[in-house]
Amino acid sequence: MFATLAKSMIVNGKMVTTRAKAKAVQADVEKMVTMAKKGDIAARRNILGKLDNQREAAEILFQKVAKAFPTKNSGFTRIISLPRRVGDNAKMVRMEWTEKVEYEDKRSLASQSPGKSKKAESKKEKKAVKPASAKAPAGQGKKIKK
Repeated sequence: MFATLAKSMIVNGKMVTTRAKAKAVQADVEKMVTMAKKGDIAARRNILGKLDNQREAAEILFQKVAKAFPTKNSGFTRIISLPRRVGDNAKMVRMEWTEKVEYEDKRSLASQSPGKSKKAESKKEKKAVKPASAKAPAGQGKKIKK
């Protein structure tokens, strides 16, 4: 669970969760940023181990997040209180970076990956190929008894 929360924080830049979960994962995320700032192979392997080998999150951590904090040694994240959750009255918080981290637009990432663009094109083709005769003309669908 902690690896998933840490990945969510790294990939999205913020996350909304309960206070207990945020406090539990905050120390791990802070340590990962400190290791990513070192940038050596041992740090990379250690971070991959903590993130359950989620390489995209590790790349974002090394490429973008570590570069956003060149002078800081700690205090990379902050926890902001939100209203309590309606269902169980749990304390909710938003955890986010203290500095602005530049993430690429998700739309530009989708246009770069060939697999996703093919899926989008095939969906467009399916919509365009739908025959017009599939719908019954108005008034012929139901028979009314008198």
